[in-house]
Amino acid sequence: MTPEKLRLTLLVSLVVCSGLLVAFPVEPVLNTKAIFDDEADKRIREESIGNTSHSQLILTIRHDDGRSLTGDFDLVEKLMQLEKELMDGSNSSTSWDEKQVKVSRVETPYSIWADAFASRNRSLENATEWHDVLLPQLDEGWCGNGTTEAEKQAFEATLLMLPKDTNFGIACPAFSGANADQAPDTDEMLWLVWLESGDDPNGYWGTLDLWAQKVSDSTEFEISAAGVNMLFAKSKTVAEDELKFVLFPSIIILAAVMMFTLRDLQIVAATLGGVGLAICAEAGLLSALGFTFSVIDIIAFPIIIAVAVDGAFWYCKSSRKREEVRSMLLMALGTTLAAISLSFFSPIKAQRSLAVVMAIGIILCWVITRYVLEDLYLRKRAQIDYQSQSPESMIPNPMFSWSWPIALLLLASIAVVSPPGVEVFDVEQFLPENDPALDDLKDLQTKYVLASSTVAWVVVDVDGDSEEDLNAILDLQKQLGSHPSVISFETGLLRTPMVLGIQSIDSGLESPTIDYVSEASHGSAFVEDARLQRDGVTTGVAIAVLIDGQNADAALQFLEDVEELLESNELSGKVGGDLPIGASLARSFEDSRVTQIVVAGCAVFAVSVVVTQSPRRATRIAIGIIAIGAAVDGMASIVGVRGVITAPVVLLGMGFAADYLSHASVEHIPTRKDTFARWGAAITSISVFVLLSFTTFPPAKNTGNLLSLCILFSVVLASCLAMTHNMKLQSDSEE
Repeated sequence: MTPEKLRLTLLVSLVVCSGLLVAFPVEPVLNTKAIFDDEADKRIREESIGNTSHSQLILTIRHDDGRSLTGDFDLVEKLMQLEKELMDGSNSSTSWDEKQVKVSRVETPYSIWADAFASRNRSLENATEWHDVLLPQLDEGWCGNGTTEAEKQAFEATLLMLPKDTNFGIACPAFSGANADQAPDTDEMLWLVWLESGDDPNGYWGTLDLWAQKVSDSTEFEISAAGVNMLFAKSKTVAEDELKFVLFPSIIILAAVMMFTLRDLQIVAATLGGVGLAICAEAGLLSALGFTFSVIDIIAFPIIIAVAVDGAFWYCKSSRKREEVRSMLLMALGTTLAAISLSFFSPIKAQRSLAVVMAIGIILCWVITRYVLEDLYLRKRAQIDYQSQSPESMIPNPMFSWSWPIALLLLASIAVVSPPGVEVFDVEQFLPENDPALDDLKDLQTKYVLASSTVAWVVVDVDGDSEEDLNAILDLQKQLGSHPSVISFETGLLRTPMVLGIQSIDSGLESPTIDYVSEASHGSAFVEDARLQRDGVTTGVAIAVLIDGQNADAALQFLEDVEELLESNELSGKVGGDLPIGASLARSFEDSRVTQIVVAGCAVFAVSVVVTQSPRRATRIAIGIIAIGAAVDGMASIVGVRGVITAPVVLLGMGFAADYLSHASVEHIPTRKDTFARWGAAITSISVFVLLSFTTFPPAKNTGNLLSLCILFSVVLASCLAMTHNMKLQSDSEE
């Protein structure tokens, strides 16, 4: 195939792939499922028969005038009617309008209390005042030894969905100040809502906030969406808006910097056009193949734009011949991919996803540079060389002979003095520190048990028809309830741990089974049905355990203890949950981050040896990128937060360092033109990364900061290597 036909074929293919964006637009997501894999959660989503597979969302309910939502029975009736209208759409002012998403389930204190009263043949729906259901008095309320299953659930719901300082009244008369002839008294409460969509059960959280605003405007109640999931929805919106804002200015800044340095509009337009085409083609192709982009993956696009312009500088401004530049860029591609590819084996999903986007984007940009734009660059360089009167070779200065080892020592010192430790993944890493939504979340966490806790899931393999498995699960739930990390309530006579799974009921059968008990039970406000089924056959149960959401160390200890407990009870299963898995990954990353940097260096060394056939040159590159990786990892904890999100940035930085070092270590006496090309490419890249660092979305901001430092470290280290290498090459040449 002739070069012209190859060029045309590549361009047509890229344009076709870009066109796929029309039919398969990129719709980035942001939730814990996009960050890491949770085997327990995955099984629950695939096999749950209730609403357990969907994340519950939180609504806070208040009255505009601060009236008691329970003491005033008129408000009780209005809110019960509002709950009904949300589900059946009978009132256009309060109905759910989103067609793509439906409300699959709503749990409110009123509906659960109604079930508790119904278990004693009392009707809250038909009552006109509280005395209609509170009398005759139930001395033990809903927390005594003789309570019904529905009353136990009402007690749990009151604990979870009403503020901690509430007078619980009939919910538990054993609490100080509470009486069985009083209703719980509160001016604020939580509702739990489950949304369902055929495309993404967790992708339309923002629609709940829209409904809350609509109802707040049309009723006397103040309703707002709250909780961690809603913060993810907000951070996703913030990230999308900011990254869209960054992409266009990035192109403008790149064009300005390249125009200032290269002084050729045709080169600038062709280079940026090629990079833009590569990114659109990648996005269209991956989206058509079903790849789910997270918001973090979108950060890769301005990064690809920034580093893809290197070829223009080396072809147009360096003193290297065509074959030398080809070899350098191929070497840079191989070493960069070698460092990035380590993320393909990461247990952290976000790292694997980002590595895929980065690798494909860099490869496509290299293809465009090598097979589409190369001839244009070389024609332009011929014109530049004709006009250039600058000397070719650089005069070596003996004082620079020690610059390489000194630079390595300085980079190593950054790693030594940096603070240790890794931050556990949480939603706060996706919102600015001063965001008022974080203050609202903290206020919510101080008020409510549900908001201050997090769910740890224990998934256990069982046979739904086995009495033995039922007993084993009930025993396991009792053992889980005694763990110190589990949130529990004590009245002095009764201890209620927040372990929500299979209910223990008096079935009247000699040999009850999990299926029988689950079908006879109403579940709980949190877990509608704990069973997991395949083809209608129960193969497991999912137990929800509420643990302290502010203590990552306790969550990690809970995970390890429960795994040992399952093994000692000879049960097969998985432990999951956002905080336990996030804490586990943070510890794993902390234990392996140094090893990861060294292994990335070894991978680059192997690729360098294959490409250059020079172990000495490969050794220089490997030592340099290990120093850069250690320094960038150290800077992550100095300028921001070191965590699972910054891990791929370190590998990206090492890949970019390999790029610069591969240029500097080539067996060619450096010239002023080479130095100009190196620094021109670096300044161009840094200009985009600095812009990225001005965003408020923390992952983008931290990535911009770290990659700006990384490119600066890399170009300085590469210049030191070139100077030292220059001395050696000049000496050999003179000999």
